Amino acid sequence: MINIQYYQTPVGELILGSYDNQLCMADWRYRKMRKSIDARLQKGLNAEYIQEDTLVLQQTRQQLNEYFNRKRQSFDVSLCMVGTDFQKQVWQGLMNIAYGTTCSYLELSKNIGNEKAVRAVASANGANAISIMIPCHRIIGSDGSLVGYAGGLPAKKKLLQLEQALLV
Repeated sequence: MINIQYYQTPVGELILGSYDNQLCMADWRYRKMRKSIDARLQKGLNAEYIQEDTLVLQQTRQQLNEYFNRKRQSFDVSLCMVGTDFQKQVWQGLMNIAYGTTCSYLELSKNIGNEKAVRAVASANGANAISIMIPCHRIIGSDGSLVGYAGGLPAKKKLLQLEQALLV
């Protein structure tokens, strides 16, 4: 079973999911790709959702609360990434983007050693099911503009503002 709980953040509602004592989902409840993300997780883990709390979900809520209260810049919840090897490589690359900084898809492609895979990197970024902790919100357009985000551009802008505020 994948244990899920709903969690209201200051910028939108997340679905948190744990599997085998690891966080497998911290995803925007009302995102466009909701059905495909859910199908990938359930198929990849061969498990169904059950609404039940776990220690991992409690730790995740605590760490997210600390993040939103500007008391945490990194997370130490154990993660279970469900995707292809390439997607996992991109998500690992996202976790290397420092708090309070941003990166373009092209820069991320270069950072993972695959400069020509910009579109595939963008697609993998959009398939991320562990928002905030795998910080896909730190990806911006090459021209510095805000680009698509599963939680919506207003949520992305607020997350970036939250992180910038600590560095001032």
